[in-house]
Amino acid sequence: MIPQLTISRARLALILGGLAMFGPFSIDTVFPAFLVMADDLGVGKVAMQQTISVYLVGYAAMSLFHGPISDAIGRRKVLLAGIVMFTLASVGAALAQDMSTMLAYRFVQGLSAGVGMIVGRAVIRDCLQGDDAQRLMSHISMIFGIAPAIAPVIGGWILGVSDWHGIFWFLAAFGVLLGVATAWGLPETHPPEDRTPLHPVTLARDYGAMLGNRSFRLLALVSVFNFGALFLYIASAPAFVMDLLGLGEQDFVWFFAPTIGGMMLGAWLNGRAAGRITGRRLVGWGFACCGIAAAYNIGYNVLVSSPSLPWAILPTALCAFGIALVFPIVTLALLDMFPRQRGGASSMQAFVGLLSNALIAGMLSPMVSHSGLALALTASAFTAVAFGLWRWYLAHSARCPDPDAAIARHEPTDKM
Repeated sequence: MIPQLTISRARLALILGGLAMFGPFSIDTVFPAFLVMADDLGVGKVAMQQTISVYLVGYAAMSLFHGPISDAIGRRKVLLAGIVMFTLASVGAALAQDMSTMLAYRFVQGLSAGVGMIVGRAVIRDCLQGDDAQRLMSHISMIFGIAPAIAPVIGGWILGVSDWHGIFWFLAAFGVLLGVATAWGLPETHPPEDRTPLHPVTLARDYGAMLGNRSFRLLALVSVFNFGALFLYIASAPAFVMDLLGLGEQDFVWFFAPTIGGMMLGAWLNGRAAGRITGRRLVGWGFACCGIAAAYNIGYNVLVSSPSLPWAILPTALCAFGIALVFPIVTLALLDMFPRQRGGASSMQAFVGLLSNALIAGMLSPMVSHSGLALALTASAFTAVAFGLWRWYLAHSARCPDPDAAIARHEPTDKM
């Protein structure tokens, strides 16, 4: 609890929330420029989709190491190194003149962009416990939720006064700003006496223990499939907004603003409910909202041949609201299963999630983004699988007497 004495909760929320914006800014700011970039780089829309997939592959690959490195040498050094790498990669992308160069720098962006979200979760648990941690996690989720809403708007504005290169110069400037804020305002929250050596054998053993824990596996997959229902639409945003809804390059706000508004409202409610409503009930409410959104989405796309505003956006907003109720509870429970390897636990959760997102963006989205009904059915399948895994987790943790399952069972039902 020592870090609480050297940094206010508000400053911690702003810095960690800003660091968490790296991911959505790197993806969503570029969306309005897809067609312009495709013409300038001499590639098609499918090839442009790979700029997301390659970025996410890099994000997923490095996500396995951000947390363990921070467990070994401290959080602050890892955060600053990741910020510097992200900034330099953004400069490289801004100067790219061909698709191969662009993909290379997007991969490097992905390698570094995850540091804020992954290490930031561990910082929260370093500083706070119980209901306080849930509140801060929810506050950061609200700040994080702003990014996908404003990022495509910023990208559209930049295209109005510059070319697509300006978007990556903006990302580089954002990296510089966050680097200064982190260097000035974030102390080290993981003291030397709590650190664990970084060794390949130890790392493999720790990850093996996590993957060998059924409760951990189930909760990690719950978060993956629950968010996957929304990420399918995020990855398909160019096709959904411009092809299916018939909107323009500067109209992404009509999709992202209601969707992220739902996520921010859910995060706010989650924070307000901390200590008042059990985690299990909040998760139940979240899945109920996601289920209603899925049913509406399928029914709407069956009844209409051409989706339109505002009706086509309502299910994604409600789904985002439900996800925001579920995610903080599941994440904190995962981190607490391995209290001395919280960075590693955060890394493993992120790796599984980002690997899934890369597959969604690179393979699944191009297959279904041509049809509103195909998108709705696929997203609904993600929600159904996530709910089934949650029920499986509850049944397993109720009958399993081992200590890890007891911790996992306690966190999302009573303490949270």
